[in-house]
Amino acid sequence: MTRQPRSLRIGNASGFYGDRFDAMREMLTGGELDVLTGDYLAELTMLILGRDRLKDPGAGYARTFLRQLEECLGLARERGVRIVANAGGLNPAGLADAVRQLADRLGLPVRVAHVEGDDLTAANPGSLAAHAYLGGFGIAACLREGADVVVTGRVTDAALVTGPAAAHFGWGPGDHDRLAGAVVAGHVLECGAQATGGNYAFFHEAARSGSDLRRPGFPLAELHEDGSCVITKHPGTGGFVDVGTVTAQLLYETAGARYAGPDVTARLDTVRLTQDGPDRVRIDGVRGEAPPPTLKVGVNRLGGFRNEVAFVLTGLDIEAKADLVREQLTDALAKSPPAEVRWDLARTDRPDAPSEETASALLRLVVRDPSQEAVGRALSGAAIELALASYPGFHVLAPPGKGSPYGVFEDVYVPQGGVDHVAVLHDGRRIPVPPAHDTVVLDEVPEPPLPQSLSHGPTVRAPLGLVAGARSGDKGGNANVGVWVRSDDAWRWLAHELTVDRFRQLIPESGPLKVTRHPLPHLRALNFVVEGILGEGVAAQHRFDPQAKALGEWLRSRHLDIPEILL
Repeated sequence: MTRQPRSLRIGNASGFYGDRFDAMREMLTGGELDVLTGDYLAELTMLILGRDRLKDPGAGYARTFLRQLEECLGLARERGVRIVANAGGLNPAGLADAVRQLADRLGLPVRVAHVEGDDLTAANPGSLAAHAYLGGFGIAACLREGADVVVTGRVTDAALVTGPAAAHFGWGPGDHDRLAGAVVAGHVLECGAQATGGNYAFFHEAARSGSDLRRPGFPLAELHEDGSCVITKHPGTGGFVDVGTVTAQLLYETAGARYAGPDVTARLDTVRLTQDGPDRVRIDGVRGEAPPPTLKVGVNRLGGFRNEVAFVLTGLDIEAKADLVREQLTDALAKSPPAEVRWDLARTDRPDAPSEETASALLRLVVRDPSQEAVGRALSGAAIELALASYPGFHVLAPPGKGSPYGVFEDVYVPQGGVDHVAVLHDGRRIPVPPAHDTVVLDEVPEPPLPQSLSHGPTVRAPLGLVAGARSGDKGGNANVGVWVRSDDAWRWLAHELTVDRFRQLIPESGPLKVTRHPLPHLRALNFVVEGILGEGVAAQHRFDPQAKALGEWLRSRHLDIPEILL
């Protein structure tokens, strides 16, 4: 791709492995595009693909991507749209070969390239999959050499945008501000419909205003040479794009003001959002810094085996019923107790309930152990034997099974030069991608000055969500909760009201854990990081909501004293 001054239209057709199958066709037929991206990877996905590869060494990539291409490769070729996706997972070379075979079968002259070098499994003994998060310059090299389809393994989600942008505009590693703008655009696009009204805190307001949220369209960015962009969607598609939907996605799975990646560190505290018309949000002002000297490596391991059973407790004496079954199972498992036993009682019951379901609470037992036998037959036998010998009304949602393997995730770091980042072209040529030569060790950004506190009169005890939106997510064992408001007065209140201590009060689970608050005044937002709340990551299923997807909605439902003038 040669340097061109015009904007680059980059769309997204997948936010995860299993996203809407028809999205690729919808994006290719819905309007003009230059590049169509797809994000298929997540921490849990890498574990799933690792288990697939244990069964079949030729597996390890997202097979749905191939099926999508079977319908859409000719359409993309006809419209001149290049496709960039991380669907290669653990086997990008295998996927590239499969795409070439598909193109040959369809009679399409398509040049397919791939990026490799992220696989560090051999350097991490005992891991199922260990992969470095690569940047976008391998993708850029493939596109500059004429690739029509580029598949990668584990790159950062934003690299799917920074790579095409660097190739199109001729950016180099030192163009930090431009690259940072593309990183922000990529972060907004990466989760698909989350930028167009999906999973949005104020969805009910949008529905009342006429937006159709039943099937949100997928987002695209009109990216400019200076790194600024406009986030939008194809005309006539569902959902909507406004400052709120873009703010929510910017806060998703981020932490402080510095958003570090292998190509650049983007300063989220410099991002400015402006409504640029219906379904159009302009992003500009993004500043970038040199990337850190290390690359993040996601290491997935098999942690052992887990099993669970949910006992249904109905009507009166819920606590006493829970105590009885706990004692019975503790005695039954005493000879060979599992390594980890966790009980959680969810009081979903109501007094004088109009239905049996609403009169019932759930007592959840989760066990883990290196041995499948310790969590399988031993538990299932002990639980089922209680069927006629425990609390009145005894039943379970489903009988426990044999016990299933679970994974654990951790981050490790290697030097930028510790990987062999290579662009493998359609003709077999291999282009090494050098590591970043200009790096800066990450440091905390000094807390910005807060606005003057809101002077207000009477307050009302009410849910935080009447004033604030939130979005939460997971990063390994940590969770982030981004909270934002939509007016300057609300920001003057929130910035002083929602302290770390108040957050701990509202989210008691965070009490014993490290909680860090990051103010982002330009976004009228606070981003909280709760360390360790997810244990060893999503695959370990440490808590009821293992990816913290609804942690923000729980926070919004909590009551506090809100000034009447904000309601």
